[in-house]
Amino acid sequence: MAAGSSPGGSASRRAQEARRQERLLREQWRAARQRAERWEAASEGERRVAAQLLMLAGRGWRLLVDRRWPGTRAANVDMLLIGPGGVFVIDVKNWRAAPEPSGGRLRAGGFSRDEHRRKLLAVTKAAESAVASLGMSPVAVRPVLAFAGQRVDAELGRIRLLGEHEIGPALLSQRTRLSAESVRALTDHLARVFPEYEDPVAVPDPVAVPGPVPAPGPGAAPGPGASASSSRGAAARPPAAGADGLFDLDGLREAALDEARRAPIEQWMTFLDPEQLALVRRNWAGPARISGPAGTGKTVVGLHRAAYLAQRTNGRILYVTFANNLPRVQATFLGTMAPAVADRIDFRSLHSWARDYLRSRGVPVHLHKEKAETAFSLAWKHVGRNSCLTEIDPLPPYWQEEINYVIKGRGITSFEEYALLARRRRRAGLRRPHRQAVWALYEAYEAQRTERAVHDFNDVLSLALAEAAGRIGHSDYTAVVVDEVQDLTLVGVRLLHALVGDSPNGLLLVGDGQQAVYPGGFRLSDAGIDIRGDRGQVLRANYRNSKEIVDTALAVVADDAFEDLDGMRTPGRRDVDLTYHDGQVQRAVLPTPAAHDEALVAALGALSPPELAGSAVLCPSKRAIEHYQRLLTRAGLRVCLLEQYDGHPVEAVKLGSYRRAKGLEFQRVYLPRHDECLPTGKPDGGPAGETADERGELARSQLFVAMTRARDVLWLGSVRPEGEG
Repeated sequence: MAAGSSPGGSASRRAQEARRQERLLREQWRAARQRAERWEAASEGERRVAAQLLMLAGRGWRLLVDRRWPGTRAANVDMLLIGPGGVFVIDVKNWRAAPEPSGGRLRAGGFSRDEHRRKLLAVTKAAESAVASLGMSPVAVRPVLAFAGQRVDAELGRIRLLGEHEIGPALLSQRTRLSAESVRALTDHLARVFPEYEDPVAVPDPVAVPGPVPAPGPGAAPGPGASASSSRGAAARPPAAGADGLFDLDGLREAALDEARRAPIEQWMTFLDPEQLALVRRNWAGPARISGPAGTGKTVVGLHRAAYLAQRTNGRILYVTFANNLPRVQATFLGTMAPAVADRIDFRSLHSWARDYLRSRGVPVHLHKEKAETAFSLAWKHVGRNSCLTEIDPLPPYWQEEINYVIKGRGITSFEEYALLARRRRRAGLRRPHRQAVWALYEAYEAQRTERAVHDFNDVLSLALAEAAGRIGHSDYTAVVVDEVQDLTLVGVRLLHALVGDSPNGLLLVGDGQQAVYPGGFRLSDAGIDIRGDRGQVLRANYRNSKEIVDTALAVVADDAFEDLDGMRTPGRRDVDLTYHDGQVQRAVLPTPAAHDEALVAALGALSPPELAGSAVLCPSKRAIEHYQRLLTRAGLRVCLLEQYDGHPVEAVKLGSYRRAKGLEFQRVYLPRHDECLPTGKPDGGPAGETADERGELARSQLFVAMTRARDVLWLGSVRPEGEG
């Protein structure tokens, strides 16, 4: 055995290293104590807590001490701490008795101390307003009650309660959300908004600690000694205006946006602009809706709104979408943005949540997709295929959609109701005999389904609605956020509305009618939801797509006017305010499928691992997905199916359907043989032409959604034999 490699020698080296690290920490602590003791006006408890926080300076954190609360004559803020983990508003307490948080209230020594909680939340709101002008979400601002001489680590609503020994490690463990530039800019800005409470007394620069210091995390500032400080002022003096291009608010916002774009795509999706921030913090008097074209950040606003509400209420928040892959991704994004409240927000697909809700209420559910499909096939065989419906469309899928989205999706229970129904987003006109034939097919299907004792997906929602309607005012949720609301059925929207009713800030609907990828439609008024005045907001600034990508996508749907959930008819080519200009469209037109696929593999193979992680191959069908999964795997490219993607960065190309890509975005999107899913010519007219028009409109809408997922590159593959086109 080599000298020095014995177990005893290894243990001795570890012990020596541990003692060395202990000496370094003691030196850091003494240096921090010396700095804190120079704040003569501060209490002993405040100095001890400040010493703990000053030890974070080597990790890129900056401390503002004893600042004036803006808008007040004499009130002060003990500390503002700005660092890679965000902004923390800190109120230091030196109580003899330990804090006792309970039921949303604060007590200590048998007495109520709730006024301290209320004051801290009020000053935190002022800090949120200050950082909002820089494009920072309020979820990045956290109130902290720090207790000198106490051992505590607890939650009181959105307030974190920490003892003097717990506060340093707790804040140091925060996820990185700010770069060194952002930390400096925020410190400068907050130092102006929260001016010095008293004239500062100059103190030396932060003490440089000898020996190795743990490496700063991503985006951390330079080590100690990098900035001037004051005893009761900012840890960094504001630079001269324009010195680094970050002094003015417009420059700060643009810098924040550029920083977000440089980050992995998963972090980019958490960027907010001031207009979006205003919606996140809005106090809604009842149900509200946020709409807007693709790329305007509707999902991001919905996520931040959920976190914002969770910080300010004691109840749970339900965040619902139609697709079952999105909740995993959205939960990951929110966990990164606001880990303190992530466990109080339930991310669910609508049908999954409804099944669990019924089980919790003791309502039996017998969902069986295959048996329900068999029931419809038999109903079509016995009732549909020899009826007058074949005059309109001889293929059963159109009529199955009629039952799923128009009759059961809208909760229709009688023929007379169906006979008078406006079939929104259905192009084929049905006279009364046709509607009678549809109703006969529906009744035959229901008989076959009942005979097999199974439910379909619509039954699950109808059962859940019946259960929830009888429990209005007794919901487990304080608020419900619905993303991609245009993809839900009317029954689904009624169900979610029933959970919170018209309570203030209770229901937020997020979506865009132009991105509807399923047949049928409805108006919110059909669900008994009244969006009044400023409770209906439209986002118009596109932060994702360049003009070239937007123009290419809009050309697909330019002739497809659509009716949004408010009943307004909107042209397919609508105006969008663009803020991003670097994206490009790449077209690959090849003579054979093999050549086309070779070009796709070559394009993906040329990417670096980080570039591959931000890329997606999207397909219109399951069959195409299976083909490209085999192709890319054989080429040695790592593939992550969208059905399995959970929002964490992974160095693999994402692969999935146009529909599964809803609510997501990628730096590069590859659409192989994209034009083959579109109708090649205009039908000859007649009833069959109307249903073909409808299918074509849906196909174009799905392709539009896929195209607008791209931020930097949209790759459009086509197979066109030589001599064609």
